Amino acid sequence: MNDRNTENTVTAAQPAQEQPACIEIVGVTFRTAGKVYYFDPCGMIFHNGDEVIVNTARGDEYGFVTIANKEVRTSELVLPLRRVIRSVTPEDIARHEKNMKTEQEAARLFPQKAAHYKLEMKLVDVECAFDNSKLIFYFTAENRVDFRELVKDLASVFRTRIELRQIGIRDEAKMLGGIGSCGRPFCCSTFLNDFGQVSIKMAKEQNFSLNSAKISGCCGRLMCCLRFEHETYETAQKLLPRVGAAVMTENGSGVVMETKPLTGAVKVRLDDKPEAPKYYDYTELTVIRRQGKNQGQSKADDKENP
Repeated sequence: MNDRNTENTVTAAQPAQEQPACIEIVGVTFRTAGKVYYFDPCGMIFHNGDEVIVNTARGDEYGFVTIANKEVRTSELVLPLRRVIRSVTPEDIARHEKNMKTEQEAARLFPQKAAHYKLEMKLVDVECAFDNSKLIFYFTAENRVDFRELVKDLASVFRTRIELRQIGIRDEAKMLGGIGSCGRPFCCSTFLNDFGQVSIKMAKEQNFSLNSAKISGCCGRLMCCLRFEHETYETAQKLLPRVGAAVMTENGSGVVMETKPLTGAVKVRLDDKPEAPKYYDYTELTVIRRQGKNQGQSKADDKENP
């Protein structure tokens, strides 16, 4: 959500300089579960949880260290990095607290102003720049909204630059947070920094029911965990025979009915006792005939979250 650009532009006229193999960085975020940006610590030592003032493309900002000093390969960075200016001072903390009060007041006033102009907008979050030069309102709406008069009104109240940004429902879920169907806080609002593409194919390969109600998050999109858990399932499934494959077990030959990638268990319907299928560890099986990929696979398998 944050549009901070932590890199500077190098002009073409500057001669190319040989860069060191590794550079020391600290990771800083500006919001809970927000994107982590790399900064140059400038010789200072920081620890996870420290509060700092950093230089960004939007000016100086108040951030939180989420990655302590460490070295990162230069090839993984876009150089040069912007720098950490200092650890926060009492004055910085006071300004930050004042900005938070401004955000709360803006969040209280926004619905009233939107209703006055008969605009169907749902406020999600408010963000105040550290130097109070800008106030950003994040909102959702079913259609495009002409909010020019609303912006003028808000600017007259808060005496600062006003920006209104329409966001999607996944971003809304990330900002608001909540409890998922697994009983844990939303992944997007706790540790996921960016949204990745999620497809029905991932759910199928993880043996999920393709019932949309069971594989969709509270935002209505496919669950984010389908993606970041997919690699684990994909690796595990390479070791297992496919459903429909003919295998040899200690009890005779049979056909694979089901697999459990995380445990390595394989359910086999024995040829001699088809009414009593049994589970085996994949290491106990020998594949006699592999089952090819279903040629009639639906194109919906590749449908991804927008």
